[in-house]
Amino acid sequence: MSLVSAAIGGWAGTGRRIAAARHGPAAAGVLLGFFAVLEALARSTARSPGHRVPSLAAPGSGFLLLILALVTLLTTLPLAIAWAHPAPAAVMITAADVLSIGGFRVFTVAALIALLTSLYRLGHSGSQLLAGALAVPFLIMALFNDGRDGTWALTVLAASLGMAAALAGAARRSRTEATAHSAAREEIAGTLLEHTARGERARISRELHDVVAHHISMIAVQAETARLATPGMPAAGAQRLSAIGDTARDALTEMRRLLGVLREDTETVTADRRPQPGLTQLNELLDEAREAAGTAARLIVRGWLAPLDPGVELATYRIVQEALTNARRHAPGAAVDVELHYAGDELRLRIQDNGPGPPRQQAPGEPGSGHGHGLLGMRERAAAVGGELWTGPGPGGGFLVEARLPAKTGPAG
Repeated sequence: MSLVSAAIGGWAGTGRRIAAARHGPAAAGVLLGFFAVLEALARSTARSPGHRVPSLAAPGSGFLLLILALVTLLTTLPLAIAWAHPAPAAVMITAADVLSIGGFRVFTVAALIALLTSLYRLGHSGSQLLAGALAVPFLIMALFNDGRDGTWALTVLAASLGMAAALAGAARRSRTEATAHSAAREEIAGTLLEHTARGERARISRELHDVVAHHISMIAVQAETARLATPGMPAAGAQRLSAIGDTARDALTEMRRLLGVLREDTETVTADRRPQPGLTQLNELLDEAREAAGTAARLIVRGWLAPLDPGVELATYRIVQEALTNARRHAPGAAVDVELHYAGDELRLRIQDNGPGPPRQQAPGEPGSGHGHGLLGMRERAAAVGGELWTGPGPGGGFLVEARLPAKTGPAG
């Protein structure tokens, strides 16, 4: 069995190399047809008068020999279309072989090669059931062949190797499909891994900006406030506080560069919706803002309080945190109002300071034109939970941040 498998594998490899050539199948069909006709005519010269195909020397044999030559060509020439149309080619070759054996008692080696090739191709790229069925006629003819005309051995080979060729083609097809599926699974796994990595980088980017940058900004503001608000401070102390503020601002600049690198890969990654802080920590956040800037910061709550989805609470917390940081950076000393309005199925968030407002005049409600990581991060936070966010000048001056977030009910307990 191993020898048969090796022979079929070698024959199949040769067939694949021929098929890879541009006109390989057509050339193979013509070449096999030439040898098939020569073999058929050579065999007919040795026939006795009792055989169906007369000798070349017999009178009136020319017409029968012409028909035999045409039938013999049909046993190989359809191989030219076997790679494009495997089923019609295999059916035509099988029908021509059956006619040659049954009508003329002739079956050539070239015809056997063409038959096995067509059945292999049909098993590989067509109906495997049809490929197996086309080997059955040769088994029947082998059983009823008396063996006196020299076709019995080749007919037995066609019956046995034909089924083996069909199975070899089917096995090759299964291996090809398995390889393709394995490659697809690896590609999907790689895509998921890359997506996970990008999502993690996006989460790290947001947390760096929302948490670390927030605290560094507070350091800079507190150092500057302490330097200006402490009377009689020695020059060395004031210089050290000024250096602390400068170092903090440099750290913020470097962090913005790092965030820019991280965000290049994560522009389309949705935010992580369920980390830690929520609305219960807003009072602590505003207390930190008051201590850092030494200005007023109020929390105004309206409507019926209800537990929200943790993702919505996190987004709200981060938006307020970033708005407070922006107010300290761009409007130092300005008072800030943070308003939460529970309005049925949505939470309306409004943060406004009484500072100078944005650098250029905008219509109320128009999205801000800033492209910094702060405003971009706030919009991403809102969009990640299905909400919307606008920034721009307030109706009475200052800078305004407004958001509408879905008031999804959070899990109980």
